[in-house]
Amino acid sequence: QVQLVESGGGLVQPGGSLRLSCAASTSIFSFIRMGWYRQAPGKERELVASITNYETTTYADSLKGRFTISRDGAKNTMDLQMNSLKFEDTAVYYCNAKGVLDNRVYWGQGAQVTVSS
Repeated sequence: QVQLVESGGGLVQPGGSLRLSCAASTSIFSFIRMGWYRQAPGKERELVASITNYETTTYADSLKGRFTISRDGAKNTMDLQMNSLKFEDTAVYYCNAKGVLDNRVYWGQGAQVTVSS
């Protein structure tokens, strides 16, 4: 059973930075694509950023330049560096991965990010 575990969430002031990490229980190369999604209260879950096995990255238009996705094959982790955080970035952030062989989609349990002064 594949598990994804997020860490690094917390409370930060506007303009601050946070780094989220997603640790996979298996090799990240068994995923064709990994990504970060977020869900704010009362809103639908939305894509933040994704990265493929070819290192192709995709970002939500509104987040380009502030967020950076990366992954580390040696550690089997995927990170999300978030800079210049805004109130509207407050949400639960979820790690997501899609299996390269079975196309099965996996989710982490979520990490709360709160931007508040």
